[in-house]
Amino acid sequence: MANIIELKDIRKVYGTVVKTEVLHGINLSFEEGSFNSIIGQSGSGKSTLMNIMGTLDLPTSGEITIDGKRTDKMTGNELARVRNETIGFIFQFHYLLPEFTAFENVVLPYRISGRTPSAEIASRAEELMEFVQIKAVRDNLATNMSGGQQQRTAIARALINNPRVILADEPTGNLDSDTSEKVFRLMRDLNSRYGTTFVIITHDRRIAEETDRIIEVRDGNIVNDIKK
Repeated sequence: MANIIELKDIRKVYGTVVKTEVLHGINLSFEEGSFNSIIGQSGSGKSTLMNIMGTLDLPTSGEITIDGKRTDKMTGNELARVRNETIGFIFQFHYLLPEFTAFENVVLPYRISGRTPSAEIASRAEELMEFVQIKAVRDNLATNMSGGQQQRTAIARALINNPRVILADEPTGNLDSDTSEKVFRLMRDLNSRYGTTFVIITHDRRIAEETDRIIEVRDGNIVNDIKK
C-alpha cells in the first residue's frame, strides 16, 4: 500500500524568547487503509503531532505530505480545503452543535464547503447513521442524545465527506468502558468497510493494543513503533 501520510524531520518549537522544542525531528509514515494508534503520557508531544498531521498546526521545520500533496507549504485556504475534503476529525469531546439535530450535525462538514447537501449526500448521511446505529435519534437535538450517541454522531460527521484519513484524539476518553469498546469496534468496522486510514491518539494502552500498529511518543521522540 502507498503511504497516505508522510512526515519528514518534523520539529516543533514553541516560544520566542524562551524556546521549547516539543517534537525533535519526527520521521513517520502511515499506509493507506491502515489502523494505527499513537500512545504517550500527557506532555509527550502526541497531541502536537496529531495537530500537525491534521494541518491544525504548522511545524517549525520539516515536510508533511498528505495524499501525495505537500501541506507544510500550503496557504491557509488550501489547508482548510485539505481538512474539509481529505481529513476527518474525532475528538474526546464531540463538539456537536446543540441547536442542530443529529442529521444536521452529520451533514455540517458538507455545508461548510459552501454546498447544499444533495440527495446523494443525504443518502450517504442516512447510510452512515444507520451504520453507526443512530438512526433512531436522527431528528434529536444533540442535547437529547446519550454520550455514546453523541460520539457516534461525531464519527458519522467525520466520515460524511468520505475522507481518506480519520484522526481521532482520545475518542473514547469521555465514555464508560462498555461504550468505549463499542465505539472502538465501530471505528474498526469503518476501517474495514470503507478503507479509511485511522490514526488514534490515546493514553489507554488497552485501546492501543487492539490496533494494527502502536507508535509510542515520549518527550517529543518516537521510542517504539510496533507493527503486528
